[in-house]
Amino acid sequence: MSPTAPLRPEALMRVLEGRQPRVISRIIAPRRAAVAAVLRDGESGVEVLLMQRVRRESDRWSGQISFPGGMADARDVDLLDTAIRETQEEVGLVLDRSASIGRSDDQVGIAAGKALPMAITPYVFHVPGARPALALGPEAARAFWLPLAPALAGDLDGVHVWRKGLLHKEMPCWRYEEFVIWGLTHLMLRQLVDVARRG
Repeated sequence: MSPTAPLRPEALMRVLEGRQPRVISRIIAPRRAAVAAVLRDGESGVEVLLMQRVRRESDRWSGQISFPGGMADARDVDLLDTAIRETQEEVGLVLDRSASIGRSDDQVGIAAGKALPMAITPYVFHVPGARPALALGPEAARAFWLPLAPALAGDLDGVHVWRKGLLHKEMPCWRYEEFVIWGLTHLMLRQLVDVARRG
């Protein structure tokens, strides 16, 4: 893909099938989680499903924008199964394994500016047709579809200031409507697009 070419799910699937994703050792990150990057074809190009997490003290990523996803469970066959189960639980979207077009690189979990002993595996899905109906679970305050074309063109670029006590750090973000996409979600989306463009 050229730097100006639109992101197309079928092209992304070819790229993901032809590369070996980075896998983080369980020695470094014994805990495992998976997220679902669900793509659909919108009126102005590809859109990705994101959710805003409910604000609560027990959640390290309280109130942040994220992909649907979460920790692996003993009942999951594998991490792809984790992504599918968590997506249904959090936003009510039922995915099939056949809808997965590949996976991207593992990422180390980060919360409050610190790395966690956790690896997060992003799985990519393509859902054709109209926007599917969603039913938010207890962990999701809102869900929305982010159009990737303006994000990749730089139209949504911004800076998010992360603060903890007297500490603060400026981080790249996308600002879409009232939502701010930053941190791991922003990183995983940017990496996914960069992989597609290199291919």
